[in-house]
Amino acid sequence: ELHDCRISEKKLQWYYFLMHMFIFTMLLVCVINNLGVMWVAIEGTTLATTFLVGFYNKKQHQEAAWKYIILCTVGITLALFGVILTYHSAKGVLGEIGYALNWSDLRTVADKFEPHLMKLAFLFILVGYGTKAGLAPMHTWLPDAHSQAPSPISALFSGVLINCSMYGIIRYHILTSKCVGSDYSCTLLMIFGLVSVIVSIPFILVQKDYKRLLAFSSVEHIGFIALGIGFGGMYSVYGAELHTFNHAVTKSLLFFCAGNLFLKYKTTEMENIKGVIKTLPVTGTILAIGVFAITGTPPFNIFVSEFLVLADGFHSGNLFTIVFTCILIVCITLIFVGFIYNMYRMIFGTPTGDVPKGETSKFTIAAMLFLLFFVLIISFYVPPLLREVLRNIYDIVRNA
Repeated sequence: ELHDCRISEKKLQWYYFLMHMFIFTMLLVCVINNLGVMWVAIEGTTLATTFLVGFYNKKQHQEAAWKYIILCTVGITLALFGVILTYHSAKGVLGEIGYALNWSDLRTVADKFEPHLMKLAFLFILVGYGTKAGLAPMHTWLPDAHSQAPSPISALFSGVLINCSMYGIIRYHILTSKCVGSDYSCTLLMIFGLVSVIVSIPFILVQKDYKRLLAFSSVEHIGFIALGIGFGGMYSVYGAELHTFNHAVTKSLLFFCAGNLFLKYKTTEMENIKGVIKTLPVTGTILAIGVFAITGTPPFNIFVSEFLVLADGFHSGNLFTIVFTCILIVCITLIFVGFIYNMYRMIFGTPTGDVPKGETSKFTIAAMLFLLFFVLIISFYVPPLLREVLRNIYDIVRNA
């Protein structure tokens, strides 16, 4: 884009500054122990990325940026009420000291908290952080922001940001489960998760913009992760954790492909793009693999994590959970059909226009091949380090 004079050198420096601030705040969310500082970090991601959504400074980018900051700020404000209620409940046990917001300390005494306060706190957290995570019906900022932001930022949105917000929800889910039992928070997670999956279906089926298609796919997958945690079973919790990693890698790969397509075709409208695999052979091949992977086609990585969650849903013996699982299977099938139908014409159709053949850059290909490596490896083998991390997370969630 700098070479094509779409952006200036100064704007490129501004882009990298904001991107590094974005990455820093997301890392802070993951490593910080204090729930208050974690809230500040999640709000920091909003401030850093608003200018990235409106980076190209056109009308549609500015509209998406305003929509993003308004909706996410409202959501984060609601989450703040949840943090305050948690602190109020904790200080009665831990006293008015700094430990009253340290998650590791809260986890050990959560069973002594005021149950009604914790129920209300979790509801605020679920709606607040759920807005940032893209859970329906608070997801409306997500398609616009993903479609208007630069593709690397869209990859970070879907691959990392929504998972950071979901991580915040899971932290409070653990506290609430220890305080009032798991039924309350699990039921809410299942409801919001299923609504997210259902809401994404019509938009995926009729979508004409490939970046918005990927964005609505993220709504579906974050809903699936919420359902996996909500099911609460041994395999479903582990499957939801694995799905988080699988989706992050696969969706980032697809957004990198989307960026390559935009550099070549200068459009995000699928009807104007045909025969990608002939015009961009490497990008088209990687895109085809990514599409099959993200839709849960065997033997790819997402099929494994989805299978674990669905199998545990049927194995639970709970009628409520089994009904949710049956509905989920129907939804996944419809999404698979819509996604493949839309992408097939774009990838394998007859090339139109006078777009020259050949890849845009060897560096973009290298980045996509790096992510493709992880997609293929996790499809057949979970490395010991990742397996150990997932097992530790599973133990923490299940022990609640």
